[in-house]
Amino acid sequence: MVLLSRLHSWGYALRTINPPPGPVDAIDLVTRWIVVSRAAVLPMTLVAGLVAALLAVGRPGLDWRWLALAIVGITLAHLANNLMNDLYDTRVGSDSVTYPRALYAPHPILAGLVTRRALITAVLVVNLADLAILVVLAAVRGWPVVAFAVAGFVLSVAYAAPPLRLKKHGLGEPDVLVVWGPLMVCGTYYSGVGNVGWPVLLASLPYGLLCVAVLMGKHTDKITHDEPLGIRTLPVILGERRARAVTLGLMVGFYLLVGVSVLVGAMPWPALLVLLALPRLVKIWPHFRRRPPDEPPVGFPVWPLWYAALTWLHTRQAGALLVLGLALGLFARSM
Repeated sequence: MVLLSRLHSWGYALRTINPPPGPVDAIDLVTRWIVVSRAAVLPMTLVAGLVAALLAVGRPGLDWRWLALAIVGITLAHLANNLMNDLYDTRVGSDSVTYPRALYAPHPILAGLVTRRALITAVLVVNLADLAILVVLAAVRGWPVVAFAVAGFVLSVAYAAPPLRLKKHGLGEPDVLVVWGPLMVCGTYYSGVGNVGWPVLLASLPYGLLCVAVLMGKHTDKITHDEPLGIRTLPVILGERRARAVTLGLMVGFYLLVGVSVLVGAMPWPALLVLLALPRLVKIWPHFRRRPPDEPPVGFPVWPLWYAALTWLHTRQAGALLVLGLALGLFARSM
């Protein structure tokens, strides 16, 4: 019974970013760190790694050891980024008990899930593990791996940390496009194969757009909280109505770029399987044409996030279909 209860707790946290209802001190250690690390969103990075892996299969020079190690590396980098963002935003005063970060899920420090010292320790441990992976990959693949990794680390830190704090100046969204697109996909591909070309660069962009759409949705949800704090995310700069339109445009752009990638041979034709996610986009489209509801739907787990949740549902389905389409492309190529 205890094991089943723990499994339910872990699954709930992985689905919702929240622990099951109940007192904080009753949360088991694994659930606690699933929530603290926001492990529920790590599949975004896993999909980017799988896109790179499926594009790399069959290419001359492919070594599965380094490809797998690179995927572990980008996943750890995402985890470290989540931890660092909470640490920096708390330090500069952006995160508070009334800020959305502490409302849609328990804040690691403010909710008492972990101490600041424990969070700093976790950041150091994860980054050291990533550094060890970088040393191995650099030894076998050379300096370009270091360039990909350092660029990703700098952009991840600069996203929330002083002095740059890119998200405060409308640059957080382009940051995410670069990191979850070219840096993650091309860097992972290069680690596995030892070279990278323009087709992989093009193929890295569609999923990057979906990741930016999720962030745009989240920052649109937070406009009324960010603007008074002087945090000028892109939705704050654009205004809510235009931000919602841009988010829809990013999701449409995903399908257009997949189509272009197929036309020029950067992706196999079965990648068009992503079109099966269009009904999900059609379903959420009307919600982006109006303001969010005044109250959350019954059982809605991440309120006050609204547009972020809608974009995440679409990204999860479209990303999974992209991976499946690329896998089917390998099967079709082998026939």
